[in-house]
Amino acid sequence: MFKKRCLALFMAICSVLLLAGCSTAPAPPPPSITPATTVPQITDTPPATQTPVPMPLSQTGPYFVGKRMYTLEDEGQKLEITVWYPAIKPEGYPGSVASKAAPDTSGAPYPLLLSSTTIGNYFSPHLASHGFVATGVNGQRPSDAWGAWLVDYPRETVFMLNQISKTKLEGLEGMIDAEHAGALGYSFDGYNTLALGGARVDPEFYRAQCAQAAQREPPLEEWYIKYYCAAAEDWEAFVAAAGDIATNDTDGLWQPMTDPRIRAVMPMAPEGAMLFGEKGLAEVDRPMLLIGATEDKGFMSCPYDLEAVYIYNHVKAQDRAMISFIGQRHLMIWDQEPKARMRHFATAFFGYHLQGRAEYADYFSPEFVSQYSDLAWGAYTEK
Repeated sequence: MFKKRCLALFMAICSVLLLAGCSTAPAPPPPSITPATTVPQITDTPPATQTPVPMPLSQTGPYFVGKRMYTLEDEGQKLEITVWYPAIKPEGYPGSVASKAAPDTSGAPYPLLLSSTTIGNYFSPHLASHGFVATGVNGQRPSDAWGAWLVDYPRETVFMLNQISKTKLEGLEGMIDAEHAGALGYSFDGYNTLALGGARVDPEFYRAQCAQAAQREPPLEEWYIKYYCAAAEDWEAFVAAAGDIATNDTDGLWQPMTDPRIRAVMPMAPEGAMLFGEKGLAEVDRPMLLIGATEDKGFMSCPYDLEAVYIYNHVKAQDRAMISFIGQRHLMIWDQEPKARMRHFATAFFGYHLQGRAEYADYFSPEFVSQYSDLAWGAYTEK
């Protein structure tokens, strides 16, 4: 087992790099999270029959991109956000994103996309170039353990949606269609995306997982229990942070942390399976496109079978899909090719569901994915 001081140093580095949020060492599954007894759409990757076509929507779209920051305040709550939007390119400007550029109203209003600014930096400029207004909550970052952020982040994101809808953003009047919103996130923000898609906390399931963790054979390593079970170990504080959300319905689940204006969600390499469980994930009730990395394990990981596959198998939304990136690890977001592919799929998925571009369905379909030998439609099992 890695020494604690090494783990602490590594987590400090991860915080600086702003991309962690999942377990940060080799990850055996918790005791009771197992694959579904009936597994839909488990496929091997079909052989590529021709040279794969380029992913056209990975290219920058027709709009120049502006960027602005705002402070949202209401009833004592204050939130800093970043917004990327279609803009008019300033004359002679050499870059691709300009601060406070004049908005391009030619296609307004534009559908709204929600994420953290941490993850938005990877995807939002691209999506704005394709005709979206993309917003991120500043300060939402990876943590070294589960805790109050599990309820704070979804709640902040819904607050952002409410404020944008209610008060409008100065300088972007008429630009945003907040009634047609989507959410996307990667890693820790993938959890946030699931919550915004309707997934609900199952407190009994989660606490049972953590209660059994130390007795498992072979036992789970200390770092694993410390990360995932921190909220269970300080349960009263976690419940207090959740407030009204921690009100059980007759099904034993906490209240949802979403909004009906969020019409489609795209979690990428997400975490959250232990907190939501089978019942909580079944509450995701809107279109979902999930991205998983088949070698997501070890340091900086959200284990593929434990997280992505488990989540996909238990989400019951009729319109849901999963694309597996074969051979990729958790940090594929830092590599140009997989990042470009995720941008393509995000543009296609949200373009179809929020912009009404029916032709984009072909760009995130089994037939399209089958052209790539290193992608699989659905959960992937090696031959």
